[in-house]
Amino acid sequence: MNARGNSGARAEQLAAQFLQQHGLKLLQQNYRCRFGEIDLILQDGDTLVFAEVRLRSRGDFGGAAASINAAKQGKLSRTAQHYLASLAHIPPCRFDAVLLQAQDGSGIEWVKDAFGG
Repeated sequence: MNARGNSGARAEQLAAQFLQQHGLKLLQQNYRCRFGEIDLILQDGDTLVFAEVRLRSRGDFGGAAASINAAKQGKLSRTAQHYLASLAHIPPCRFDAVLLQAQDGSGIEWVKDAFGG
């Protein structure tokens, strides 16, 4: 795995730990299908949470939040629909973003319902 992959995996691990410390239950990590990938799938009470993790050490081009553009949101939505098709019933869902400013876990921002669902 390259350095970028290692830092991405570390960011996802930090985000998963952070969300679990806030009461969410991790169901799946790195869900992949033909439409794309969802970093984390979690349970928050009765709600299914699809979480996108972004690590940006620099604020150029709007930082971590700005990198989740309309095209990325569309891929996430299609991938989530693929995941939901495998379930017996569809629970309430939302898309969250976990934004990290550093690989050491400092500066974590959790944006609930980041772009609607």
